[in-house]
Parts: sequence; structure tokens; C-alpha cells
Amino acid sequence: MSLSAPVLVLLVLLIALAESLALVGLLVPGVVLITAVASLAGHQDIALLWLLGAAFVGAIIGDGVSFQLGYRYREQVTTRWPLSKHPEWLAQGIRFFERYGAYSVFIGRFVGPVRPIIPLVAGMMRMPRQHFLWANVISALLWAPAYVLPGYLLGHTWQQHLDIPPNIENALLFIGAAIVVLALLFSWARHQVGRHGRLYRLLAGVVRRFPFLRRSWLTLSQSGEVPLASLLLLVISLAALSGWTLYVINHPGPLDIDLQAQRLFAWIDSAQIDAAADLMAKIGDKLGITALFLPWGVWMLWRRQLRLLVHWASALLGIALLNTWGKAAFGRPRPDTPDYLTGSLSYPSAHTSTSVVLFGLAAAFAASVLPRERRGWIYWAALAVVFPMALSRLVIGVHWLSDLIGGALLGLVVCALVRLNWQRQSRSIAPCPWRLLTLASLVLLSARIVWLPYV
Repeated sequence: MSLSAPVLVLLVLLIALAESLALVGLLVPGVVLITAVASLAGHQDIALLWLLGAAFVGAIIGDGVSFQLGYRYREQVTTRWPLSKHPEWLAQGIRFFERYGAYSVFIGRFVGPVRPIIPLVAGMMRMPRQHFLWANVISALLWAPAYVLPGYLLGHTWQQHLDIPPNIENALLFIGAAIVVLALLFSWARHQVGRHGRLYRLLAGVVRRFPFLRRSWLTLSQSGEVPLASLLLLVISLAALSGWTLYVINHPGPLDIDLQAQRLFAWIDSAQIDAAADLMAKIGDKLGITALFLPWGVWMLWRRQLRLLVHWASALLGIALLNTWGKAAFGRPRPDTPDYLTGSLSYPSAHTSTSVVLFGLAAAFAASVLPRERRGWIYWAALAVVFPMALSRLVIGVHWLSDLIGGALLGLVVCALVRLNWQRQSRSIAPCPWRLLTLASLVLLSARIVWLPYV
């Protein structure tokens, strides 16, 4: 079922508002989102004037709110996240404003890196309200059609030119929205649950008032910091896994989103994509995971990092056992079962859960020895590997989309448990020759891909 016209118009308004709102626009991929929603609206022949009006109003409100925040809370703004962590963003906006003066609000609307900063800076620099209002309105009049029309045109013509299967809009919207929401939550939560984050300080203040909670807090903080991120990850992923699994097993047959995703990936099928999916399948099976981990395991053994090796072995063995048990317990058939998967069931996706454990834990351990400002890149690199590996299972046609979601949640549960156990006490990790070990893993993986069959 397609989204209704009022919902799509409201989405355009909210995205335009977020895209123009101070700092939020730095985190929200507004161009991508507006193009996607406008395409859906064009596909359904929704009146173009409504979409343009929504984008226009949202852009004006977003810039207006940003201006007021800078005007009224000039000093406090610089001490709040994320500007407290990224003062260079504000410095860039101030330089832009000083260069273009009254025209900066108009020009800045169309300049990506400074777009969400300029209205805030204009308020902080006490730009006359009337000048700001005119620049805001006129730039929004030009900005709205520039952002909405290309997506609307694409949606209006995609069925004729691209031969897209009908009724896959929800699948596209679901996948895109999930990526954006998870990225935003990750960016926000990663700061909030750290020792200097607001959520961490708030919980610490609450705990100090209750003796029985204080004792537990002190036990968890033996390493100097309560592993709040791992605790929250465990609670959220376990609750999400339980709810999602109940929904899947109580639904007869594949979900609607599964069928839509299946049609989408059947449409984008090509020889190159099939070859890439086949490569991912070999990387993520038992032999591929063994090839990737073996050099690191040998190094841990050689350097007598036995506790670290035990945690890694427990994670990989644990996820293998949980996958085996889950498939047997839920008995969900695959959409297609090639010969090498004869007798294997569908839920949860073992490739997805195992890759989440392997690359998620690798990112977590690597981030723990890096400066705080560089940790985010490690997690994004892990996501860049896990995401295509999971989607390759849809290309091959051996899993439903819901299997991948269940597998990812299961992998996150195991990651959280292992990290919690590791963080209960202070653990040191010896410096490792990571370039040499990575090269060794790639050599073994290449040998596995070329010479060994599926397992």
C-alpha cells in the first residue's frame, strides 16, 4: 500500500525543516530524502504545488528557528553538542558570514557545508531581523523547486523508463528510512552515552541518590567508566530482537516488506551484482570467517592475549550456536534453497549475524584504543562492510529481508554481551601489527574464495 498524499506532503515539509534547522541539517541527508519522497509523490501524481509549498514552508521555518536560537542563546549555543565537539563548524560559518554579509543567508541556502550553520550565525551576529526575513523567504522560493522538481520528475517517469516492479515504494522507503534513522541514532547516542555525554552524567547523578544502585554502578565502573553504551545496546537490541522475532514467527509466510524487497532485488539483478553477491557469500560463510579471523587469533595466542582470545572465540562460537538453534526452533523456509544450503533454514540470517559480530566487535575493540574523535570512522567502516554483505543474501535470493533484520539484532546482542564482560574490569590490549595481520587475513580469504567451495 502506498503512502497517502497528506503523509508525503507532511514528509516533505519535515525534511525541508530538518534540512534547514541549525546543526540538524548536518546530520540529515536532506537532498536524498527529499528526492526520494518527491519521487514517490510524482509516481502517485500528487499535486506539485502542495509539495513545493511544503518545502517552501519547511525551509522558512527551519531557517527562522535557527536564527532565533542564535539570536536568543548566543553564548549557550557554543557550549552545546555538537558545536562543543566541533567548534570548526561554527568558525566556518562565521568566516562565510563575514565574507558575504547580508547576502550570506541567501547564498548559504545553496552551499552544503554551511547551510545549517549560517542562519544560526546570522542570529548570533545580530543580523537585522527584516534583512534576514527577506533573505530567508526569497532563497526558500528558489530552493524549494530546485530540490523538489528533480525527484518529482523522476517519480513521474520511472515506471515508463525504468520498468520498476509495482508496489515496491514501501520497501524502498523502509530501507532508506531505516538507514537514515540508524545513522542519526548512532551519531547522537555515541556522544550521549560516553563519560562526557549528558545521558551518562544524568544517570550517574540519579544513581548517586540510591545506595543499592551506587554499589552496582561502582562494580560496573571498575575500569573507570560504566559501559553505558554496551548496556543500552544490550537492552535495546534484545528487546527489538524479541519483538521482531515474535512478529515474524506469528506471521504466516513472508511479510509484505519481504515480498516487496524480493521484487526490488529481482529487478536490479545483473551479472555484476550477482558476482558481487557470490563473493560476499563466500566471505561470510564459515571458511571465510575463519580465514579472516585466523591470523588475529594466532597473534593473540602468540602474545598471550588469552582473555581477548577467549572473548573472541566465545563470540564466534556463541553466534554460531544461536544461529543453529534459531533456525531449528523457528523452522522458517528460505525463499530459494540452492544445493549447498539443502536442509538449511532461513531465520535468522547467519551471514548477517556473524558479520555483525565479527566486524562490530573488531570496530569496538579498535575504537577503545583510538582517540575519541577518530572512533566514529571505525564504526562507519564496519557498517560499510556489514551492510552490503547482508543485502547480498537478498540478491542471491536465499533470505527474506526480515531474516536479515533478525540476524543483525542477534549479532548486536552478542556484541553487547561480549563487550560488557570485557569492560567489567580494565583490560589492556597489546599493540598489534594490524597492517600485517590484515594483509594475512586478505591473503587467506583470497585463497578461500578462489579454491574452496561453499560450506
